[in-house]
Amino acid sequence: MRRFSKPLRNAIPSSKKKRKVGLPPGTLIYTGDKVKEKTKIKVTEYNADRFNSEEFKEIQMDLTKIEKPFIKWIDIYGLTQIKVIEEIGHQFNLHPLVLEDILSPNQRPKLEDFGNYIFAVLKKLSWNQEQQDFEYEQISLILGDNYVISFQERDTNLFNPIYERIQVPKGKVRVMGADYLFYVLIDIIVDDYFIVIEKVGEDIENIEDILIKNPEPETLQSIYRLKRSSIELRKSIWPIREVINKLQREPSNLIGDELQIYLRDIYEHIFRISDLLENYRDIIFGMLDMYLSSVSNRMNDIMKVLTIISTIFIPLSFLAGFYGMNFLHMPELTQPFAYPILIMIMVSIVLVMLYFFKRKKWI
Repeated sequence: MRRFSKPLRNAIPSSKKKRKVGLPPGTLIYTGDKVKEKTKIKVTEYNADRFNSEEFKEIQMDLTKIEKPFIKWIDIYGLTQIKVIEEIGHQFNLHPLVLEDILSPNQRPKLEDFGNYIFAVLKKLSWNQEQQDFEYEQISLILGDNYVISFQERDTNLFNPIYERIQVPKGKVRVMGADYLFYVLIDIIVDDYFIVIEKVGEDIENIEDILIKNPEPETLQSIYRLKRSSIELRKSIWPIREVINKLQREPSNLIGDELQIYLRDIYEHIFRISDLLENYRDIIFGMLDMYLSSVSNRMNDIMKVLTIISTIFIPLSFLAGFYGMNFLHMPELTQPFAYPILIMIMVSIVLVMLYFFKRKKWI
């Protein structure tokens, strides 16, 4: 039987959650499960005419030095080295609670404006083909004056298309500001949601086919797994509408007016994805009723066949029992054709009853 999607993985082991209990706010402890990922820093600087990108394992410079009109993108993946995250927070004067949220990958998607920078938390959703499972990862973004900082739990290929676009000399990213880069990072995360939603739709279609043809107990387990996955997806996707809405409606010196049209486009994408997810959730809940109805119909068919067989054998059992009695003076015993006649009567009863059931549309 085909394997269906499992619930989204919980990225926060309970033991690591307990380690933070009782500690003061702003205590920096990484609570994710990507412990094997070493921290790497990729610094990209560009403007309309020049482009430069370097990768480091340690902070070797003052990252806050940005020559105008350059835009600096600091991409950090691997959050296990707390000192690196702490140093970045010190250089850019980030609030300790922001650093704590970055190191705690169980945050709800949100947006906070601190005046001189904007902090956003998003969820990257993807389908792991090898493990046949959904998985998610927290992406933290910081937008400042002429710079953007992105934090990822591990080294993924998520932002590779953006690096390729930046390298194009006449590309739009090269001539726009840091707010446009901030938008592009959000946009590529949202685009992956369409792939995830499409996978959910495929699973729903496959389960529906099985429900119609031959539902099995494993089908019910698949429906419940899909139901839990849809709940987790909703937790990750729905709050992003609020994030984009804040970017559109709350004034900020870091967001230019020309970016509003792009933010509206993202909002429309999120709205479409949320609408599809809600429709799929309704279908999934309906599939539970469909499964129960299918099982009930199968049981009814089985009981109908058994009832018909039992009903047919009732008169046959009566005749067999009646003539099976050991009476010496039964008049039929002296007739040479008594046994064949009895067999013919029994067959005739079966045919008459089948005709009667057929006419009543019971079979």
